[in-house]
Amino acid sequence: MKILVTGGAGFIGSAVIRHIIHNTDDEVLNIDKLTYAGNLESLKEIDQNPRYTFQQIDICDKEALEKAFNSFKPNLVMHLAAESHVDRSIDGPAEFINTNIVGTYHLLEVARQYWQNLDDISKQQFKFHHISTDEVYGDLEGTTDLFTETTSYAPSSPYSASKASSDHLVRAWHRTYGFPILVTNCSNNYGPYHFPEKLIPLVILNALDGKALPIYGKGNQIRDWLYVEDHARALYKVVTEGKIGETYNIGGHNEKQNIEVVKTICHILDELKPQVNGQPYESLITFVKDRPGHDLRYAIDASKIANELNWTPTETFDSGIRKTVEWYLNNMEWCSRVQDGSYQRERLGAGE
Repeated sequence: MKILVTGGAGFIGSAVIRHIIHNTDDEVLNIDKLTYAGNLESLKEIDQNPRYTFQQIDICDKEALEKAFNSFKPNLVMHLAAESHVDRSIDGPAEFINTNIVGTYHLLEVARQYWQNLDDISKQQFKFHHISTDEVYGDLEGTTDLFTETTSYAPSSPYSASKASSDHLVRAWHRTYGFPILVTNCSNNYGPYHFPEKLIPLVILNALDGKALPIYGKGNQIRDWLYVEDHARALYKVVTEGKIGETYNIGGHNEKQNIEVVKTICHILDELKPQVNGQPYESLITFVKDRPGHDLRYAIDASKIANELNWTPTETFDSGIRKTVEWYLNNMEWCSRVQDGSYQRERLGAGE
């Protein structure tokens, strides 16, 4: 198959491309705008593979998208390009509206026109897979409630509202035009090559620098953590085996409070790379004012993808978080190159 991946230089997108190149015979065209969070070094291990190609394209550039579709001729589209950091969406929502909503609209229109011009056999093969987030559902009040594929949308931040809007556009293109789509909504990802503004890499790198570990509120926000390589496997399974028009929730079965996550990282670092002053890393934890509209709990019911597509995560949180901390310790050169002037770890609280 020929797979066009948008946002393939990002955290999840690069994991998807590495998975495809390492585990299939498919060809991949990666189109990415290369914003601050796009990093082609995350694809260094496969970038010389003859089945991989990269083009720097903004998904809001309709003409460039048309050229990419017409030259590469994809069978499948995996749409991951998005602005994704909640704090940044609060500070400046315009970029999120433009990329996540307007960009998705342009991509849908280019993909639909391309699909309509395919021959019958190619048209039947074609699928447009839109990758979204569980944050579109808002938060859960009860301790046992779970997000299902039919949970009503109630986004809380400009980021989640923009993703909810893009989800609606994708489903409307299916309903109105018969466009062959799939939607997935995932829980919080973590793992190698994660841009260090998100909770887990932020805590690891701040701890190693002996800096404060800023935790929003009391740190009692609950998230379901999904190892990024498990997510990449799930996404490929959905785009190749999923039923057209369906939504699949992807979760890690690992609900943890933010404070639990931070303390777990601290304990692993105490073991693998103790502070020179002999103090435990937990001593660096600092509680800061909570951000506006902060959802308290997310939790995914991933039974549909397990039952229908036979996917379950292979990593527990304990195994995945240890792998993640070890990866950062072994790849500090990558981390130092990522930490450029566009990113100031000190000013951000530890948010998703």
